[in-house]
Amino acid sequence: MDTVVTLKNQIEKILDLIKTDISTIRTGRATPSLVENIAIVTYGGSTKLRVMELATIAANDPQSLVITPFDQTTREDIRKGIMEAGSGLNPVDDGNVLRINIPPLSTERREELIKMMHHKLENGKVMVRQARHEAMDEVKKRVDDEGLSEDEKARLEKEVQKIVDDTIATIDSMGKQKEEELLAI
Repeated sequence: MDTVVTLKNQIEKILDLIKTDISTIRTGRATPSLVENIAIVTYGGSTKLRVMELATIAANDPQSLVITPFDQTTREDIRKGIMEAGSGLNPVDDGNVLRINIPPLSTERREELIKMMHHKLENGKVMVRQARHEAMDEVKKRVDDEGLSEDEKARLEKEVQKIVDDTIATIDSMGKQKEEELLAI
């Protein structure tokens, strides 16, 4: 398979992973992404809370989430799972639904979240660099196996590097946008 196509597919998966990862960092506003990927132990197994699996998640206003379980017997499991996830969220059982009030973020907490976000972004960049390394190895292998010319090798290496540079810029842009959200009061 073509080296560039393989790299683009890997990069797409990495970007999706990073987007999902940083969407879980709360910004002081209530969004379903704060809790939808939390693993809940119920029915003798573990599943994600994500919409359509165990419950619907709605943000009625910027400061609260309402979780409506499809099966009321799972309500306590969902509450316990959110509490144990280390998200700092405290669901309150309100009869048929769970309510989560999102407290405003302190300056210290915002700084902690920004550090955590930068760490997640750096992990994403490491994955991109690893994908570049694999692509460059594949180019060298193709030179040996298929007898690619030096011009073709240089062109492929340049194309791989451009894709990587563009991806790193995209990751940096995602980070700036999330940092602005975190710093907004």
